[in-house]
This record gives sequence, C-alpha cells and structure tokens, in this order.
Amino acid sequence: MTYSLRVNNDLDVATLVDLAQRAERYGFDQLWVSNDLFLRSAPVLLGVLAARTERLKLGVGIMNPYSVHISEIVMMAATMQEATGGRFLLGLAAGSAEFLAWAGIERDRPLAKTAESVRVARTMLGAHDVDGKLPSWFGRMAELRFPLAQQVPVYVGGMSPKMLEMAGRLADGVLPLLYPPEHFTQARAQVLRGVEDAGRSPSDVDVPACFWVSVADDAEAARRALAAKIAYYGPSFAPYLLSRAGLSVEDFEPVTAVMERDGLEAATRLVDDTMLALGITGSVRQVVERCEALRAAGATHLSFGPPLGPDVREAVDVLGTEVLPALGGAPSGH
Repeated sequence: MTYSLRVNNDLDVATLVDLAQRAERYGFDQLWVSNDLFLRSAPVLLGVLAARTERLKLGVGIMNPYSVHISEIVMMAATMQEATGGRFLLGLAAGSAEFLAWAGIERDRPLAKTAESVRVARTMLGAHDVDGKLPSWFGRMAELRFPLAQQVPVYVGGMSPKMLEMAGRLADGVLPLLYPPEHFTQARAQVLRGVEDAGRSPSDVDVPACFWVSVADDAEAARRALAAKIAYYGPSFAPYLLSRAGLSVEDFEPVTAVMERDGLEAATRLVDDTMLALGITGSVRQVVERCEALRAAGATHLSFGPPLGPDVREAVDVLGTEVLPALGGAPSGH
C-alpha cells in the first residue's frame, strides 16, 4: 500500500520542510506540491526538500505546457531526478483555464496538448514503452545533454473521463481528484479503459485515490476547515461529479450568495453533511472507515490532500500517528 500527502504551494519554505520531514518520519511514501500560479514556485520548493529529506519521493502536482514549455519542464524534471537521487515525480495536466487567464494565457486543445506533452516528457525522461519519436516541431538537436540515471515517472492530473482514459494509455500514473472519494471506482475504471486500449497492464499505471481530508484532535474544527474548502470550490465542481454525491450545482447557489454577501466564514456554516461528504473528515475512526472502504474498492494508493486540517502540522501528526497505523501503514518513527 502506498500513502502520499498533497499540499498547496501557498506554504512557506520553513513550514513545508517541517511537513516533509514529519511525513518522512511517519512513513509516507510521497509528497506532492502544487504549482498554482502566483504562489511559491513548486520546483524551487522541491529543490529545497530534496536537500532536507532522504527517502520521501517528491512530486510536482501539477505543471502545465501552456505557462512553461514542455522542453523546460523536461529539463527541470531531469535535473530534479538528479538532485533527489531518483526520488522525483512529474505531474502534468492542462491546468485551469481560469487560472491561466490570470496571466493572459489561452488554454487551447487541452486533451491533445496534454497527451502530446506526456509523450514528449516520457520519451525524453527515460520511458522504454514509447516509440522515441518527438513531434515534428522539435529540431534535430532536441535531446537531453546530460545523462539520466533513472526514468522520471510522469503522472497526469485529470478529472474528465477522456483525460483519465488518455492517462491510462500514455502515463506512468494518474492524479484523479475525487469528489466524493467514492468516485474512485468510476475514475479507476476510466483509467483502465485507456490501459486496455493501449495493451498495457494495470500494474503499469499508479492510480491513487486522491481526496480532500481534514483531521484534528478537535473534530468540529476539522469539519469547519473542510467546509470552508467546499464552500469555496464546491460550485465549480463538474456536475457529473456532484451527482455522484447526490448534489447539483444549484445546491451551492445559497452558499455562493452568502459568501459574496457576508464572506467565507458565513458561507461555511451552510455546508451540510451531504456537501461535507465530498471530502473526508470527522473522528480518526470515521476517516479510517472511509479509507478502508476505498481500499476495499481496489485502491492501492491513498493520497491525502488539503486542507488536511485547521492546523496543517497537527493534521500530518494525526495522519501519521493515528490514521496510517490504523490502516496498517508504517508506524510512527518509521
């Protein structure tokens, strides 16, 4: 069983180093750092973590080929693989059209562009199951000019069925954001359709169950932290994902109206238990029960994502000392 943490790149360097070292101590296998626009640079953060950790695999989740050219993404990934001693994981996706628009960047042909970028990245980063051909727009001198000791695994961040199927055909792994977490069974099936189409083995593609979680010794405080996240992002979730939880976009209209009028804290109070089920929170026992259900559904990799809890350090401590051992993971002090 694989366990990973996902954190946002809004964390300062000292906090992130502390979290990474705690995660490594508790036996987590991977730490993924987002690379959202106008926050801290994830590659820089991961470079710092490479020097301050020893075992933990470090992933950027995600970079996109619109704001950074795929050639530079490949350069960064290959360099990070050297810097980490083979512990780097590259996450690629189309990115958010809304966020890219903040920088005046258009996001055309997201599925085709992401697929092409995955092919380029895996070709140049050591994969042996690709044809080795680069797109015609690359010049004949397009190749890494330094040796790559180990292949860099390439993951695709995606939610739509077509993106997940593409990842199954082309990538080493997938980061499917699951709202609710129980959407894992459908998302995995979509990935496996791509795996089958490409004549690959299911073991060729890592499919984590990527969910939001909020834990704390104070279960009500944990609930409020997740409710705030859902109040802010819930209205933007794809209708078909919301329907999996018995919700619709219209259900969030009162929440959005209150948030616009009275602020996020007031809107948080309108998030009900059905909405809260889009993530995982509650007592440690409740968190463990939903994780066990994911494992029973076939998940071999559980990926815990933000908010994690009202206090992120406490959240990692609770996950590491109580949740992981209850799931049969590495004990504290690993």
